[in-house]
Amino acid sequence: MSIYNDYIQEIEDRKAQGLHPKPIDGAELLSEIITQIKNVNNFNRADAVNFFIYNTLPGTTGAAVVKAQFLKEIILGETAVAEITPDFAFELLSHMKGGPSIKVLLDIALADNGDKAHKAADVLKTQVFLYDADTDRLKEAYNNGNEIAKEILESYAKAEFFTKLPEVAEEIKVVTFIAGIGDISTDLLSPGNQAHSRSDRELHGKCMITPEAQEEIQSLQAKHPDASVMLVAEKGTMGVGSSRMSGVNNVALWTGKPSSPYVPFVNFAPIVGGTNGISPIFLTTVDVTGGIGIDLQNWVKKTDENGNVLRNENNEPILDHVYSVETGTVLTINTRTKKLYNGEQELINISKALTPQKMEFIKAGGSYAIVFGKKIQTFAARVLGVEAPLVYAPAKEVSIEGQGLTAVEKIFNRNAVGLTAGKVLHAGSDVRVEVNIVGSQDTTGLMTAQELEAMAATVISPIVDGAYQSGCHTASVWDKKAQANIPKLMKFMNEFGVITARDPRGEYHAMTDVIHKVLNDITIDEWAIIIGGDSHTRMSKGVAFGADSGTVALALATGEASMPIPESVKVTFKGAMQEHMDFRDVVHATQLQMLQQFDGENVFQGRIIEVHIGTLLADQAFTFTDWTAEMKAKASICISQDDTLIESLEIAKHRIQIMIDKGMDNHNQVLQGLINKANKRIEEIKTGIKPALMPDTNAKYFAEVVIDLDIINEPMIADPDVNNVDVSKRYTHDTIRDLTFYAGDKKVDLGFVGSCMVHKDDLKIVSQMLRNVEHKTGTVSFKAPLVVAAPTYNIIDELKAEGDWEYLQKYSGFEFSDALPKSSARTEYENIMYLERPGCNLCMGNQEKAAKGDTVMATSTRLFQGRVVEDRDGKKGESLLASTPVVVLSAILGRIPNIDEYKSAVEGINLTKFTPISTKQ
Repeated sequence: MSIYNDYIQEIEDRKAQGLHPKPIDGAELLSEIITQIKNVNNFNRADAVNFFIYNTLPGTTGAAVVKAQFLKEIILGETAVAEITPDFAFELLSHMKGGPSIKVLLDIALADNGDKAHKAADVLKTQVFLYDADTDRLKEAYNNGNEIAKEILESYAKAEFFTKLPEVAEEIKVVTFIAGIGDISTDLLSPGNQAHSRSDRELHGKCMITPEAQEEIQSLQAKHPDASVMLVAEKGTMGVGSSRMSGVNNVALWTGKPSSPYVPFVNFAPIVGGTNGISPIFLTTVDVTGGIGIDLQNWVKKTDENGNVLRNENNEPILDHVYSVETGTVLTINTRTKKLYNGEQELINISKALTPQKMEFIKAGGSYAIVFGKKIQTFAARVLGVEAPLVYAPAKEVSIEGQGLTAVEKIFNRNAVGLTAGKVLHAGSDVRVEVNIVGSQDTTGLMTAQELEAMAATVISPIVDGAYQSGCHTASVWDKKAQANIPKLMKFMNEFGVITARDPRGEYHAMTDVIHKVLNDITIDEWAIIIGGDSHTRMSKGVAFGADSGTVALALATGEASMPIPESVKVTFKGAMQEHMDFRDVVHATQLQMLQQFDGENVFQGRIIEVHIGTLLADQAFTFTDWTAEMKAKASICISQDDTLIESLEIAKHRIQIMIDKGMDNHNQVLQGLINKANKRIEEIKTGIKPALMPDTNAKYFAEVVIDLDIINEPMIADPDVNNVDVSKRYTHDTIRDLTFYAGDKKVDLGFVGSCMVHKDDLKIVSQMLRNVEHKTGTVSFKAPLVVAAPTYNIIDELKAEGDWEYLQKYSGFEFSDALPKSSARTEYENIMYLERPGCNLCMGNQEKAAKGDTVMATSTRLFQGRVVEDRDGKKGESLLASTPVVVLSAILGRIPNIDEYKSAVEGINLTKFTPISTKQ
C-alpha cells in the first residue's frame, strides 16, 4: 500500500496549506483504492469509497480508465459495492465526459443486456464527447440492425443532449466586486510566478488577487447567497495580457458553480465585467466555461453640446460616471430582454454578451459541448439518412454584394467548414474554420493536457498541418518544479502527435526556443490559421489567435475553431524612417499615433490589424504583429510582397530542416510535410498561380490608420506610468513617451534584451554597439546589469556563423550552459552582461525576476505590475519597454540616455529598417 500511504501523507501535507486531497489521475493509485473498496473489512475502506466517487478525474486519465472498468463490473453484477448501486454507477459514468466511460457505456448498450442496455443508452444520449472510434461502433451496430444503436442515433440527430438541458434562467442576480481600477491583467487572476501550480486547481486558486480579496468575495457570497459575484475591472478592460485559462478557472473557482458533484475544483459560469469590456482572449475563456462577460460602459467620455469630447488640463478626456458598480452593488442580468438592471432601473443593453450562440454556451455549461454536439448531430443525421432539425442558433451570415474582402475575410472564407458553395462571408459572420498550426507552451501545456484528457482526446486531428509544444517558459531555471512537470508534459504531447521541444526519449537536444518564433517558422502559408496557447501567438504569416489552454486542446483534438470573422483596421505608412530610428520605435509610435488620430479611442481593440509592411522579412515583421497583443487587438495580418514572402519561406524551410536534422520529426513526418507545403507555396508565388495574399481594393475596414514615419524622430518608450494619480492609467501599454521626456537622468537598474519581440538583427545590434563602445573608449563596462536571451538556438547558430556570437561572449560575464542549467532563479545581479539560455527569461516572470523595486528597461512585451519586477516598500517596480539600442545604452550608462548620446551610440549601426509600400493595386 505504499502508493496509497504516500497519497495519505500528501493529504496531510495539503491540510497544512488549507487544501483538500488532490484529485486522483493515476491508474495505479486508483487500482489500490479499488482493492480496498472490495475488502469490506479494510480499515481505509470508507475513505477509499469517498476518493473513488468524489475525487477521481474524468476523461482519459489513467484513473478514469480504471474507474470506468470498475463501474462496468458493478453494473454487470460482477462486483457488489453497497455504496455504489448499478444505477449510481450509471450516474457516475454520466459525469466522466468521454473516452473510457463512453467505451464502457457502448459495451453495455450494444450487447444483449436487456434493461442495462437501455439504461446505458439513456446515459449515452446525454454525452457529446465521442470520437471516431465511438461513432464507428455506433454506425456499425446500426448497420447490423441494432435497435439500441438506432435509438441512440435518433436521439443524437435531434440533439437531445442539448434540447433536454434546463433553460437558462431569465434573471441572474449578481453582486459586484471591483477586482481593480484600470485594466486587469490575467497576471492578477493567475500570476506568472505561480505557473507551476496551474494544473492543481485548488492550490492555484489560492493565488488569485490577494487573500484579502478572496475573503471579501466569500463575505459577499455569504451576504448574498442568491447572487453570483461578478468581478469588475473599473475604468478598464478585464483580462488583458496573457491567454490563461487558469485565470478564468480561478474566477470560476471562487465565484462560479461546480460543474459536477463528482469532479472536484472544476467550476463553470463565472461572470465578469469591465468598463471597457473584456479582452478578446479572456472572453474566449469565459465562453469555454459557460460564463458571461459584460461590457459595462459605466464610464463614458463627457461631451459638450456639439458632441466634442471635453478634456482636462492634461488634454485627457473627462469621464462621466453613468452608473455605479462599487463593490456590493446588486444587479440583475435579464437574459430575455438582454438588459442589465439595478432594481427596476435599466442600466445598459448587454445583448452582445447574450447572443444566441453565447446563450447556448451558458445553457450547455461551456462552448466545448456545443462544438462537439454539433458534430455528433451532423454525424447521426448522416448515418440515419435524415436532415438534422435546426436545434442550434443558425450561424450568422453577413454577405454584402459588391464589397471586397479584407485579408482576414479571405483567409476565413478559404478555411471555412460547411460553407455553402459560392457563398462569400464578411466580418460579423459566424464561421467554423480548419486550423493549420497549433502551439502549446509549457506553463499552460499541463492544463491543455488535462483538457485533452477531459474531452477524451487521444491523438492529434489529421486536419492539423503541424503542432509544437514549447519549453521556453521554463527555460531559465531547471528547478524541481520544472523537473516534475515538464518531462511529463513532453511525454504526453509527444505521444499525442505534437512536435516537442524536449524529447521524452532523450535522443535530441532540448530546444527551449521561444514558442512564437518556432510557430512563425513552421507557418509556411500566409493563408494559414494558427491557434496558440499564449496571447503573443501573432505570426507574421497567416492569421494567428492567442488562446487559452482549452481552445488549444480543442484545436488539437478537432483541427477546428469557431468564431465570428473579426472586423479589420488597416494600417499603412507614409514618409521615411530616420537613420537613427529602429523599427521597434515605429511599432510603439503606431499605438501613439492611432490613439491621437481617434481621440483616445483604441480602434484596434478586439479587431484584426491588417498591417502593410511587406518589405520586412517574417522575423522582423513579427516585432509588429507580436506587439498587437499590447494594442489589445484580436489578431493581426502582415501583408507581404511576393519576393519578401518567398525569402521568408526559404528561411523557414532552412530552420525546419535543422529541426529534422536534430531528430525532432515524428513518425507522421510532420516537419517534412511542412517543408513540402512550403515548396509548393513558393512555386505558386513564383509562377503567378497564386501570388502573396492581398486584400481587395474595395474591402471595407472598421477604420484606416496612416502612420507618419517622418515625425518619429526619437526612440519611443512604453511606460507603465506607475505613479499616475489616476490609478486606471497605470500599467497600460498606451503611455508612449519619447526619449527626451526622461531628460537623460532617469536611473535604470537593469536592462533586458530578449523575449519574442527580438530577432537575430537585435542580437547583432547588441554586438555592434558593444564593439563601437570598445572602439571609442577602449573598454566595455556596465553601470547596470544587462541580461541577453536569444529567442532561439537557431539564431545563436546563425550568429556564430556570422561572427557576432563571439563578440557577445567576449563582453559577457556569464554564459548559459546546457550541460549545467541553473537549478534556482537568480536573485542578485552584478553589473555585467549575462548571456542566458534561449527562452522567455525575465519576460515571463515565473522564474527569473529583477530585484524588487527596480527600474527595468526591456525589449519585452509586458509592463504589468509584478510581472518582470515586483514592488518593494517605498519604491514601485517598473518595466519600461524600448528598442534594443536604448536598452543596451541604458545598461551601459545606468540611466536612460539623452537623444545626443543615443544618436552617437547608434551611428553606423544597422538598425532594423523598412520602407513603406504603396497599397494601391
